[in-house]
Amino acid sequence: MTDHTAYRIESDSLGSLSVPQDAYYGIHTARAKDNFRAGGRPANLLLLRAIVRVKQAAAEVNGRIHALPQKKAQAILEACREILEGRLDAHLIVDAYQGGAGTSSNMNVNEVIANRSIELLGGVKGDYSIIHPIDDVNLHQSTNDVYPTALRIAVIPLLRQLSEELAALQEAFQAKEREYADLLRLGRTQLMDALPILAGQSFGACAKATARDRWRLYKSEERLREINIGGTAVGTGMNAPLDYIYAMADVLRELTGLGLYRSDFPMDTTQNMDVFVEVSGLLKAAAVNLLKISNDFRLLSSGPAGGIGEYILPAVQAGSSIMPGKVNPVIAEMLGSVAMRVIANDTAVTLAAASGQLELNAFTPVLAEALLESLELLLRAVPLFRERCLSSLTLDEARCREHVERSGVMAAATIAYLGYDTASELAKAAAASGRPLEQLLLEGGWMTGKQIHKVLHPLEVTKPGIPGRSQWTVRNMEGGLSQDELE
Repeated sequence: MTDHTAYRIESDSLGSLSVPQDAYYGIHTARAKDNFRAGGRPANLLLLRAIVRVKQAAAEVNGRIHALPQKKAQAILEACREILEGRLDAHLIVDAYQGGAGTSSNMNVNEVIANRSIELLGGVKGDYSIIHPIDDVNLHQSTNDVYPTALRIAVIPLLRQLSEELAALQEAFQAKEREYADLLRLGRTQLMDALPILAGQSFGACAKATARDRWRLYKSEERLREINIGGTAVGTGMNAPLDYIYAMADVLRELTGLGLYRSDFPMDTTQNMDVFVEVSGLLKAAAVNLLKISNDFRLLSSGPAGGIGEYILPAVQAGSSIMPGKVNPVIAEMLGSVAMRVIANDTAVTLAAASGQLELNAFTPVLAEALLESLELLLRAVPLFRERCLSSLTLDEARCREHVERSGVMAAATIAYLGYDTASELAKAAAASGRPLEQLLLEGGWMTGKQIHKVLHPLEVTKPGIPGRSQWTVRNMEGGLSQDELE
């Protein structure tokens, strides 16, 4: 097949290369397209647009301090606006997994802005005498201060959104806590029958864990606001005038609406990526809680005939191609899958940050890809779980009562009155016979119906203290109930 694509020739220090005439990118991007194909997808678009924001701020500042002619500055600003509107996304093509500490993504953005600016000024793509990708678009910048600054700009809004989603999830758990505040359910430790709990209490525990995750992520933004723009290649600020350096953080703060501020030691923020490890670690902590919740929901809904069957999850998907009527806990499984990926991504972020050497971290692109993926995954998964699983979840109240009654665990409430050994025998008898503990207590003459009602009341056995102690005294030293206690 004949390739009828028209090409233009561009040159760099390595030589010349043909670039498609209709491409807004240039020679550096063309080389990167061939060199970096491992991921099979471009770098995260949110990061690339954040880089465009930095270019937008730089053009505004450089125009203001007369480092760029107004005509060039305005063309660059207009090109940035178009890219931020999504008009040229198809030309931001450098692979997510690239060498060079992000230089190729930075140059991809520089070239697209330059070529669109050239067109706006009446020229043709590739005529860099009109607008140059480095001399004009990248003026007073280095990839090494642009990329870490842009990553912060990309991460902070996602963190804010995720914090809000976790707040909504917390509220949904609290709603379930209120809905099932009076339903007694069998507690389980090490997957075995344990003390009874109120079903609402288990949702309350989920709400508390989610609240911690929400608050930790919200607070982590503080360390992300410090940016190294103006530090250029190694953080010393060489080749960037002071009026540019001091103005950049202010302009970026106005453009983004984020509380960004200039680092007082840009060398630190240029080479050290620990703030991103902190954020990723907090995402991992949230993922750990979500995975635990996912597993609990799957266990409690298991069966239902052959499992626990206390939770009734909404049926959203046919479960099998061979077993008619089977419905699986797919939304809980989806949440667990996302949590696993976030936990794995944290390892990539950690290794990338630790692998930086001397004045720069060459692995920031893989760190950025993993961190942004984690944020975006959680942002999509959390509301799906809330809307399609948690909010419509119900409990099989009869099943919950049956499990409590058949287990004999309520015998623990009688320890203070009957002694551990007697309570243990009653528990075993209840479990073996399948008869309610209350019936055994009455038949054996251990307690009256009135006493049983008070000692085994759901609100008594699920709060601190000895069940029924306000009504009954603790057993005497010889064991058993005194005559006064029995009356």
